[in-house]
This record gives sequence, structure tokens and C-alpha cells, in this order.
Amino acid sequence: MQDAVLAMLAKEPSHGYQLHARLRRSLGPLGESMNRGQIYVTLARLEKAGLVVGERADGVAERPERKVYALTPAGQQRVAAWLAEVGWPKPDLAEFHLKLAAAHAGRLADPVELVAGQRRELLRRLREVQQAALAEPAGSGAGLLLEGVMLRLQADLRWLEACERAWSKADDMVEGG
Repeated sequence: MQDAVLAMLAKEPSHGYQLHARLRRSLGPLGESMNRGQIYVTLARLEKAGLVVGERADGVAERPERKVYALTPAGQQRVAAWLAEVGWPKPDLAEFHLKLAAAHAGRLADPVELVAGQRRELLRRLREVQQAALAEPAGSGAGLLLEGVMLRLQADLRWLEACERAWSKADDMVEGG
């Protein structure tokens, strides 16, 4: 969650309410249960870690003064590192989706390129598991486990193909519109 919040701030400084709304929109139905308080706790932790700085901003008449958060140079470095990270075999699909949405919204990276990096990592791991499975004696329990790992990696690769199609279409709409 911290990295997704930082990446959303890379687009523009925001207050907690705006961040919550953007994260919920990015996650669709999965974001409906997101607690607004979680955003403020995350922002406080990021501020304490020196990754964001919060400043009071004048509110409009019907709203009290709000704290607007912006990235520090250390926060910008962390966003860049997060975008470059390939985090499999146990991906958090929602986090990866937010990474793609934040990269696109903030023009931080090409989502299709991020998907390609993840695909390369999954293919590398799949080759390793396939080699290990070939080395296992027939009927071994380890062989069954390796088969499960291969099936999971193949499913993740199919999901990445769907992500690539969706983000390629998003790029086409931006370029064509």
C-alpha cells in the first residue's frame, strides 16, 4: 500500500481524501472496502520515514484546512525502485494493478513495459521449475508440487497477457484521442 500511495503522489501532491478516491477508482470493486483511515495511517508512516512531506493547505470555505502531501527526493527514488521491481512468485495482484495505474497516470513508466518485465521474470522462473520437474523421479511428491508451481506461473502469465492487451488499448486511446 505504501508504494502505491507514493506512486499516486508522483503524479501530483494530494491530500488523503484525494488519494483514497484515486486508489478506489483504480481498484474498482476491489477498492470499495478500502478504509479511508488506512490512507492517513500510511501517509503518517511515509512522512515519518521522510518519503513524503505534508503541508497545510488553505481549504475552501466549506472544508477545513487540509494537509497536502508531496514526495521528497527519497520518496521519488522509492517510487522508481518500486516500478523497476519484479515481485513474483507471490504477486499481490491488486498492488501490481495499482503499479500499472500509477505508472500510467503519473507518466512514470509505460505499463506495457512493466508487464513485459514481469513476464520475463515469470518465464525465467517457469524454465527453472520445468528443469527441476524434469529432474524429479516419476510419481514423487516434489514433482506434484513443482507441477502446481508451473500451473500457477502459467496462470500468472495468462493474466499478464490480459494486462498487456488492456494497457495497450489504453495507450492507443490516449494516442488516438
